[in-house]
Amino acid sequence: MTTTFWKAHGTGNDFVIVDRPEPLTPGQVRWLCHRRFGIGGDGTLQALRAGDVAGWDGDPELWFMDYRNADGTVAEMCGNGLRVFARHLARTGRIAGDEADVATRAGVRHVTLYDNGDVSVTMGTVRVEGDDLTIEHQDMWWPACKVDVGNPHAVVVTDHTTVTALNLDESPTWRPRSAFPEGANVEFVEQLDGHSVSMRVHERGSGETMSCGTGTVAVAATMATRTGHRGPWTVHMPGGHVIVTLTPADDGYDAVLTGPAVILATGTVSLPEE
Repeated sequence: MTTTFWKAHGTGNDFVIVDRPEPLTPGQVRWLCHRRFGIGGDGTLQALRAGDVAGWDGDPELWFMDYRNADGTVAEMCGNGLRVFARHLARTGRIAGDEADVATRAGVRHVTLYDNGDVSVTMGTVRVEGDDLTIEHQDMWWPACKVDVGNPHAVVVTDHTTVTALNLDESPTWRPRSAFPEGANVEFVEQLDGHSVSMRVHERGSGETMSCGTGTVAVAATMATRTGHRGPWTVHMPGGHVIVTLTPADDGYDAVLTGPAVILATGTVSLPEE
């Protein structure tokens, strides 16, 4: 089963984009994302017509971003993936002009492409839901905020710890366990100045990644709640940096994420059959 693929990244968060009408199976996703036996990536992206996606009740003609984590599980949203997906839609002629609406499992998102390679995406409403979490990692404990960006996040502001010193090979755990019954992305944040932070992240289903778009939005909203400064926030990560702009909303902040989206290569690959 041969299909066309693209390898792409947004601030080092890398993806395999597959161009075929049938959704990938979990086993195919794991194979594609394997860094020794496949193409290698933090997840896969597919462009499907929204009307062909089960449960979609919006505009059926929109392009739908079908995002899967590297372990084959389905994710609600991916900010870096959405920027890359927008660049892919433009490169393949699926959208015309510099702006478009894109369907995701977290709802419709608007994308704007720029000549310098950056892409801005609306991320919907981000909600800082509370600070009654505790994160445990390698015999250390931190208070954390629970944040909803269409997918679940736990944000730790490490007031006395440099994030570069953390070992994130293993997944952090949290209490109460009931806070994230389906898992969570965990961000560790170090404030650099009044409008910028350094971040590292352990992503649900992928492990530590060089960047996490929804994670940067969760971090910016946490810092806005913590400091009163709504930004824009510059979020630095191992893979680069992005800008998050926040606007107050009734139950949180409306967020816009801006950063690079790079298509690295294209080719054909023979997918394993299951």
